[in-house]
Amino acid sequence: MKKAILILFVLLAIACKKESQENFGKTAAPEKSEEASSEGMPAQTKTPEQLGEQLFNGKGNCASCHQVDVKSIGPSVQEIAKMYKDKNSDMVSFLRGESDPIVDPSQFEVMKANFAITKAMSDEELKGLEAYFYSKAK
Repeated sequence: MKKAILILFVLLAIACKKESQENFGKTAAPEKSEEASSEGMPAQTKTPEQLGEQLFNGKGNCASCHQVDVKSIGPSVQEIAKMYKDKNSDMVSFLRGESDPIVDPSQFEVMKANFAITKAMSDEELKGLEAYFYSKAK
């Protein structure tokens, strides 16, 4: 039974990933025009929170399992941020696959599938995701 549920979650994550990639591609055009209008300015003018939000909703595929204020497949962004703050833990280390889960260890197997995405992210991107999560904490 546990294997069937795990397979269901993996299939759901894959289906959601395809949808988020389609939506992500549709929002790319306005970002290009914003960058094009800022001639002479550095390409990276986003705050860490803005970068994190873009990754959360786009290539990070986080939004397929996490909602800001309610538990869905995974714990909410607010719950994750609160737990990491309360335990003074390193979210970036977890996203790199270097530390154990502290929020919902029972969902760790589902999250492992996304480590290929988060491990490929730069330090700036991972810190942006962390900043986005903390910006949503209550």
